[in-house]
Amino acid sequence: MDVLALVAGLACLLLAAAIVVLLGERRRLHRRLAQSQEVVAQLQADLGAALRPPPASTPTERAVRRVIRTASRVREQGITGLVQDTLEGLQVWAGQERADILNMAAPDGTVTLFFSDIEDSTTLNHRLGDTAWMRVLTAHSRVLRGRIEKYRGRVVKTAGDGFMVAFRDPEAACRAATGIQRDLRRDLTLRRYGGVRVRIGVHTGQVVARDGDYFGRDVAMAARVADRACGGEVLLSDAVREALGEDTVLRLEELEPVELKGLPGAHVLWRVLPRVG
Repeated sequence: MDVLALVAGLACLLLAAAIVVLLGERRRLHRRLAQSQEVVAQLQADLGAALRPPPASTPTERAVRRVIRTASRVREQGITGLVQDTLEGLQVWAGQERADILNMAAPDGTVTLFFSDIEDSTTLNHRLGDTAWMRVLTAHSRVLRGRIEKYRGRVVKTAGDGFMVAFRDPEAACRAATGIQRDLRRDLTLRRYGGVRVRIGVHTGQVVARDGDYFGRDVAMAARVADRACGGEVLLSDAVREALGEDTVLRLEELEPVELKGLPGAHVLWRVLPRVG
């Protein structure tokens, strides 16, 4: 009996010890699980913060981002071709937000306008066929919109392969234009189809804004400057050159005065030269 009692006692002690060990291990596992969950939660928060775009600092920037998001959703739903980025076409903004989007003028009341189109686009479309041409247009639009967004421009409207864009700052408009020309030459999709040559003209002046569009003599002037450009070229009006000032880092070449269709007099234009090195 003494032996059985001793064995039973030892068994109870071993069981109790095992229970204590198991309870301790369970507590440690719970602590580790809680710590792991905290780490995962922190990582998720950090990842979300990293992927989240920086908050827009002005009502105009917030409105422009809504334009971009809405256009992206429309494209994802299967509409082919380019989205016409007018306020009437998308019809998603309240009256105050429309006013914010149209308020692209610089402090002196001027707007810098950028017009672009693909040189010989009809010929290129015929050579490539409609399916390949749509791929070219999509890649072309992606390149332009990327640079325009980077330099806080506003796509006023598009028509086929043509873009009309507004910038508050002439330097930003010129940097966007030169960046676009570089990106077009490097884009793999465009290179696969032989590339495209885009003409860009930039002009700074006063405009009249109505229903998401711009009107006036200076709008026509910007379009005519683009008409004078060759594919792969960025031309500036004399007004843009004056607004840039003497400290601009852009390399500019003054051209001979030219006539611009529908506008009186001779006009001095400037060619933006490629960067050295």
